[in-house]
Amino acid sequence: MTKVLLSAHVLAVILAIGPVTVAASMFPAVTRRVLAAPAPALAAPGEAPDVTVLRTLHRVCRVYAAIGLAVPAFGVATGASLGILGDAWLIVSAVLTAVAAVLLAVVILPRQDDILTAATRAEPLDGKLPARLAMTTGVFNLLWATVTVLMIVRPGSTTGA
Repeated sequence: MTKVLLSAHVLAVILAIGPVTVAASMFPAVTRRVLAAPAPALAAPGEAPDVTVLRTLHRVCRVYAAIGLAVPAFGVATGASLGILGDAWLIVSAVLTAVAAVLLAVVILPRQDDILTAATRAEPLDGKLPARLAMTTGVFNLLWATVTVLMIVRPGSTTGA
């Protein structure tokens, strides 16, 4: 059963977290293109392909963030199955995962939503917003990279898994 849970956990990470990290990373660059576009292009939906791209990237982030809830669920089940829920590396990984989730839910998705709303209404955007969003997304991705390394290296682990 442990192998099934671990496989489900890893598949959930690949299929849910991977798309969120890629889409969230692409969003600031597309935002910069939208900011550089002339205002009339933003007002006409047929003439604003970058706004459509923003909408799609935001949708990917929202939907896969919800699907990503399976990651900690399978992770906790796997940890319980292995009897390692109290191991320091797993606790640190869980805390970093929670920080990444909060960052996504409280900062990244709302900022994306604000940018998308302004872009679809052809409202002016703060030019620093894409850079701040890119930085926040970079921190989000760094958190996931750290969790991945901790899951592979498992410092102090004696499970042999």
